Amino acid sequence: MFEDVRARFDEMIERRYPSKTAESAEMVERIGAAWRAENRDAAAQLAAIHELFRYRLSRCAESEDWAIDTMAAVAAEVAAALRVSQGLAASRLRYARAMRERLPRVAEVFRAGDIDYRTFQTIVFRTDLITDDEVLAGVDAKLGANVARWPSMSRGRLAGQVDKIVARADADAVRRRREAQRDREIWIGERVQDGLSEIHGTLFAPDAHALEKRLDALAATVCAHDPRSREQRRADALGALAAGADRLGCRCGRADCASGKRPAAGPVVIHVIAEQATLEGGTAPGSEVGADGLVPPELVREFAASAKLVPLIHPGDAPPENGYLPSKALADFVRCRDLTCRWPGCDCPAVQCDLDHTIPYGQGGLTHASNLKCYCRTHHLIKTFMGWADQQLADGTLILTSPAGHTYVTTPGSALLFPSLCRAVGGFAAAEADPPADCCGERTAMMPTRRRTRAQDRAYRIAAERRHNREAREARTAPAADYWTYGGPAPPDDDDDDPPPF
Repeated sequence: MFEDVRARFDEMIERRYPSKTAESAEMVERIGAAWRAENRDAAAQLAAIHELFRYRLSRCAESEDWAIDTMAAVAAEVAAALRVSQGLAASRLRYARAMRERLPRVAEVFRAGDIDYRTFQTIVFRTDLITDDEVLAGVDAKLGANVARWPSMSRGRLAGQVDKIVARADADAVRRRREAQRDREIWIGERVQDGLSEIHGTLFAPDAHALEKRLDALAATVCAHDPRSREQRRADALGALAAGADRLGCRCGRADCASGKRPAAGPVVIHVIAEQATLEGGTAPGSEVGADGLVPPELVREFAASAKLVPLIHPGDAPPENGYLPSKALADFVRCRDLTCRWPGCDCPAVQCDLDHTIPYGQGGLTHASNLKCYCRTHHLIKTFMGWADQQLADGTLILTSPAGHTYVTTPGSALLFPSLCRAVGGFAAAEADPPADCCGERTAMMPTRRRTRAQDRAYRIAAERRHNREAREARTAPAADYWTYGGPAPPDDDDDDPPPF
């Protein structure tokens, strides 16, 4: 009886106060081993990215002043392989170059699995303003010897630790918190569930007051019969302001509306795709071209009441068009079918993209929906000049082949929501075009060039930030008499050494 009670008591205590057991120790060991393996794999990925960059650079070294240089071309190849955006892939490449070219001692710790990718990212960013090779080598050695022994800390505290080492070596290279005025921004986010967006931001006070008065003035241009509340009219007025309108369109629907005769339409056009059945009371949502999320059917109908409606005509079995440039009807169809750039991982809106002939027009390619698709300018140039090949099927499916021979498949953005747009078109499916034998050969005259190389841009940015740091440091150490005190003491130094929030 006593043993049963004791066993029951031990079970209860174990549930409340975990005891040291061989089983739990082994579990924690496996967690730590998996963490170190994850770190080693992350470092190995960056090492492989750098190897690819060095290989491409050795074969296309003359592309430094091209609009699409080797960095951009390799980022596109990495983006397709990892199924990430061009920007994220370019970030990985920058960290890969830092690991091999700037911070070899820290890289050794990373490759051993003793620090994670987040820590390595922070170190690269916080040391990026160091321009002297000897100073950088000293900071790298100091960090490499100590970072693995630092306790677990938040990203802000980690940045502070790195900043202390950087400050002792090069005071102008410390990344500093921007002043509040330099941090002003406007942030727009999607609320996917109801087709609305949230806007947050920080402005100069006079600009904010001017904006508020402008919204009030626009909201007051409708007649007394407008069904919207004042708050709703102010929200809609911001959209009218963005469109360049000088009055808000009234929604009273009355023939004798007294709100004014000038239309509220402006130069900005928002494209929304919806089925005809939705306008007639159906439940299928619409989609705004160039924005994530769906537009609820009731909101589509509300927009349609005052918007210009343009039917989207499927080309069906229509013959190819004459000439290089597609007609407006054909261009509208291709953009609405694709919705975004068709490169793997790219979400650039179709309205901002080029229309690319899969088989070049000069090589007999047709100006037809089966041979046209959307590429943003960056990926259009990469496809044209960097050794990629693509094949387009009659339903818009795209098969890309990289210079390394890997293939990637993308489907039109409308395939899920508006599958009728992806119905096969005609009998003109584009065959795969042969890639050029040498992606760099005899292309310089055709590729747009940069005014400044990527290295020059980076040097300019670093010099500007170092100059700002130096001026701020000198201002903090200036004599108190140099300040306007208005009869009081000199203002205290701002705590400008804190790392920025992440």
